[in-house]
Amino acid sequence: MSYNSFTEYIKTVEPSKREKAYAWRTAIGLQAVDGLEPSEYLIELAVQNIEGKISIHDTNDLLHSYYEEKQPTENLQRIEEADKVSARITQLLSDNGFSFTPNEYMSIHKKLFEGIYSHAGKIRDYNITKKEWVLDGATVIYGSASELRATLAYDFEQEKSFSYKNLTMDDIIHHLAKFVSQLWQIHVFGEGNTRTTAVFFIKYLRTLGFTVENDMFAEHSWYFRNALVRANYNDLKNGIYETTEFLELFLRNLLLGENHELKNRDLHISVIS
Repeated sequence: MSYNSFTEYIKTVEPSKREKAYAWRTAIGLQAVDGLEPSEYLIELAVQNIEGKISIHDTNDLLHSYYEEKQPTENLQRIEEADKVSARITQLLSDNGFSFTPNEYMSIHKKLFEGIYSHAGKIRDYNITKKEWVLDGATVIYGSASELRATLAYDFEQEKSFSYKNLTMDDIIHHLAKFVSQLWQIHVFGEGNTRTTAVFFIKYLRTLGFTVENDMFAEHSWYFRNALVRANYNDLKNGIYETTEFLELFLRNLLLGENHELKNRDLHISVIS
């Protein structure tokens, strides 16, 4: 059994089942950004939730009990993270409540990773680098630990004051790509930034009137992350410039139902040392 088991529910005429199926597919697909895969048990619970046999709260409780009885190993902890975070993302995506504030962003991280990361909902106090496959092992320059809170507040203030009035859809897509890529680049948290950003962004897009119900995050979450990387990387001596072009293709498919081919290899660059 895999999350392809949800396909029949996506095709159903019952809105509640269809919406739940999309939420689960998105939630499970997003685990791929950190190389995580959920268990068969999680898929079984998700199907029961979609069918209305158990609530999302029941799902979370059952997962908690299930893993309490297990002997922890490194591999099991990764599966546990995938299962619990998938259920929590589904719960958040099923909740229409939302505030466009840094506190909401922080709260989403806490809700997703409480009990999994000791720093859930907390701003990191150290600088980070991450070797990226898409950059041939190079890293994006992430936000400086001493400036994270101020940088986050600035980005929210800029977006809040921005007017989408009279913009073409091309301009809107470009602006949204810039906003989400800059929010992600701050990398406020030690871990879990991409999943937090994706959930926050989906909920924000809904407030802008977009219907975010397709399989883009389910099937292309790794492309989404790599596109965020490419939107924040420069190597001028080798003629490499940050670009939102790949992120815009993703967003056009996500928001406009277009069908651009999304291949991770198209984003890969060779860094000459």
